[in-house]
Amino acid sequence: MDQNKIDLKEIKPFLSAYISRSRILLKRDAIPDEEAVHDIRVLMKKSRAALRLTGPLLENELQNKDIQSLKRVGQIMSEWRDTSVQRKALRELKKEFPVIFAKLEGNEKIVLLMKKPESISEPDEMMRNGIDEIDELLNKAGYRIRFHQMKRIDSVTLFHQLELSYNVVSNIYLECRNRAKPEKIHEFRKRSKDFLYQLYFFRPLNPTVVKSLEKKLERMTLYIGKYNDLYQLIKSIGYVYPDELNLPALDELVIKIHEKQDLSLSKVWPTAYRCFCPGTKLVNLLGFKNIF
Repeated sequence: MDQNKIDLKEIKPFLSAYISRSRILLKRDAIPDEEAVHDIRVLMKKSRAALRLTGPLLENELQNKDIQSLKRVGQIMSEWRDTSVQRKALRELKKEFPVIFAKLEGNEKIVLLMKKPESISEPDEMMRNGIDEIDELLNKAGYRIRFHQMKRIDSVTLFHQLELSYNVVSNIYLECRNRAKPEKIHEFRKRSKDFLYQLYFFRPLNPTVVKSLEKKLERMTLYIGKYNDLYQLIKSIGYVYPDELNLPALDELVIKIHEKQDLSLSKVWPTAYRCFCPGTKLVNLLGFKNIF
């Protein structure tokens, strides 16, 4: 690869567009719907991934402030997302296992999680404050990004930053396969997402191979996300083991949830092995025999 012959996707215009698009989605309706919340959270992850890629190569600390601001946006919106995701998961489980749920009709936490929220046309004070805070964070981040000097970063240096991201994911993957704890698996997903969204800017290096790798990573992180959502659901229903007060039906429900988690992970590890097997080099994964 010759840096003089390679034009990577310019990062700054995409970064600015992520922020602008998020503000448009935020203001599209009085209350952001599930689709808008999902899309904004994805745009925040893409933005933070881009900043993590370029940040170490810039001579100012604005990117750190931006990363924290955009992380805060995701945190606010995660509270709006989690309840609806868990409600949907429980309803799907109830449809699949009606006998179990019939025995859990008196479980207050499950009943509360499954309760459909009242339809409202205007946000309450808490949500309105959240929307205002998000808009301010996005506005300030968008302004600061104008001053990031990204054009001077050459493609070779940027690729080495991508290698660092890849190595981070590879190390977490190895740890997950030796000690598969939910928190570490979640970390594997977050860092894989970073690498996925950073990889997008390197498509010109080898479009066919890079796009194929992106699809594999997208599918892999989707299944890890399903695993994590189910883990959070178990926590939300207040399940603890061992606990003598647990009804057999609750134990059975959690077993069924764990089975679905196992199924999700069974679709994760083969792809993860092909992408992050110890000893694999990023240049080879992308179809290159030599480094620049």
